[in-house]
Amino acid sequence: KSLYFGVAIEGELRMANDVPGAALELVRQRYRLGRTHMDVSPVGFGASPLGGTFGSIDEADGVDAVIEAVRCGINYFDVSPYYGDTRAEAVLGRALRQLPRDSFFVSTKVGRYGSSTFDFSAEKVASSVNESCARLGVEKLDLVLCHDVEFVSLDQIVNETIPALHKLKEAGKIGALGISGYPMSIFSYVMDSSTIPLDAILSYCHHNLHDNALLRAIKDLSCDGAVGVINASPLSMGLLTESGGPDWHPAPQALKDASRLAVARAKKFKSDLAAEALRYSVLPPTADAIQNHTWPTTTLVGIDSVRTLHKNLRILGTPANECARAAALSAFDNVRNTSWTSGLVAPDS
Repeated sequence: KSLYFGVAIEGELRMANDVPGAALELVRQRYRLGRTHMDVSPVGFGASPLGGTFGSIDEADGVDAVIEAVRCGINYFDVSPYYGDTRAEAVLGRALRQLPRDSFFVSTKVGRYGSSTFDFSAEKVASSVNESCARLGVEKLDLVLCHDVEFVSLDQIVNETIPALHKLKEAGKIGALGISGYPMSIFSYVMDSSTIPLDAILSYCHHNLHDNALLRAIKDLSCDGAVGVINASPLSMGLLTESGGPDWHPAPQALKDASRLAVARAKKFKSDLAAEALRYSVLPPTADAIQNHTWPTTTLVGIDSVRTLHKNLRILGTPANECARAAALSAFDNVRNTSWTSGLVAPDS
């Protein structure tokens, strides 16, 4: 066994020697996620790529990436049965079975099982949680989120799905519950309507170079720290990369055009848009921003391989190119906070 960061793990250490110490220091920090029992790393492992969501993967490399992430100090993993039609959970589970249970926290989701397949019924919630536990190799899930709630009636989420999760929480099957989705309006509606308090929310594509809607709302959404705020997709589902993201990306054309402009402007200062975008979303402006609830508790970064993990850590351990960042930000001046329709909810104004 190898002992790294207090964790005994079978096998040889594959840690890259060129990962900056600043990156390791960052991911080894711990912050309490709202009222939950979870003290999580400020960088979380987004496991959707393990399901092949963004392209083909080597499953063995994906398993190694999870183990390597824990060795580096990342202790929070998020997944869903929707990602790769349960494949992401299965691959993640292969890795988690090799790790001590107290070395990680894992969250998964209920309700969404395909591009147009949704079932937020109480019966499905119970069976879905049991199936996820089996795939992930755990007896208890640390956090379960209702997945993309904007695609169904929010009243069903409030009156049926959340109560079903609450029963599982009381029974000790899950540790915490919450919701996830794209439109910002869903969070306040559910939080205001539910008699059962949420433990956490997951917002994606709203805290990045082209959108600051999450930061504008975070103090209210966190309820002064009682609700954990998870940020996801700092690269806006690939939009903030040189490729511009997958063909199915739902951003309006004006936002896609601005992203291409941002790529060019970052290059003028010998930088890469994706690198600047990652640092912008993950690194808080002040040391106490997370504790003061003006910054997300953790940001999920999609990882599919050891190489991707090390690349992201190198980026986070390297200072931002302030000129490139400013130039990239300016490319979005006319489209900042532009959003797109998701589910039954119109774009946020």
